[in-house]
Amino acid sequence: MTGQAFLVPRRSLLYMPGANPRAMEKAQSLDCDTIIFDLEDAVAASVKSQARSQVLAALTHNTYGHRELVVRCNGLDTPWGMDDLRCFADAPIGALLFPKIESTAQIREIKDALASHGSPLPVWIMIETPTAVLNLQHFAADPRITALVMGTSDLVKELRAQHTPSRDNLAYALQQCLLVARHLGKEIFDGVHLDFRNLDSLREACEAGRAMGFDGKTLIHPDQVSVANDVFGYSDDEVTKARAILSAWQNALGQGKGVAELDGQLIENLHAEEAERVVIFADALARRTKV
Repeated sequence: MTGQAFLVPRRSLLYMPGANPRAMEKAQSLDCDTIIFDLEDAVAASVKSQARSQVLAALTHNTYGHRELVVRCNGLDTPWGMDDLRCFADAPIGALLFPKIESTAQIREIKDALASHGSPLPVWIMIETPTAVLNLQHFAADPRITALVMGTSDLVKELRAQHTPSRDNLAYALQQCLLVARHLGKEIFDGVHLDFRNLDSLREACEAGRAMGFDGKTLIHPDQVSVANDVFGYSDDEVTKARAILSAWQNALGQGKGVAELDGQLIENLHAEEAERVVIFADALARRTKV
């Protein structure tokens, strides 16, 4: 009906430090949707090469089941970025994530480097600077880019702003990026919540991000996963209602009607599309738990 049949649930995207083999081993049992093996911010310069080797070993020897695997490389303008790209160009992962992207020239360099290694991997990009926010529509339109990731910690620093519980001071930037993502048909994920032991404030941040339109939340600690899964997922009641809406809609279409009614509420095409997304999302989760 709407081309959502291949929807991938990405409620929780957990950064996993490449310098920590024990954490990468533990990640095999975590209930996150996506693991982002981090070679950038979470790794000191002195152990960048070691972390790269450890991530490659984890991908080779560990079993991550249904979890989508992404590697965050260092920027190609650093001493380590091109080696990161070269190492994981043909790795068994879902995408490569690149930090601090601001221009089409950077995207071109990434694509050329991947092409030189014959790599078909999708590209994810991080939005972490005012320049990136302002120029996003120009460089994020490239079809190789499939997802946008907010780097709110760096963005706050670059703005000379402060971290606040409400994040009202970031509202314009976040909404601008969401508008561009939806305009371009890209997935977009909210930035991390630094107060990782405070699950109540995490839930508030997740609910605000979900209400704004984000598809999921990037995380820095395993304890945050269940909250993100809950907020960015759908309850059993929501799934049941969505199935009822789709059933009522299909019955109406079968009778040649352009609207339907369920429990006294009018159902139009837009409601059916929203319900279809919920059902496809729930079915995708149900299928992967059997693998």
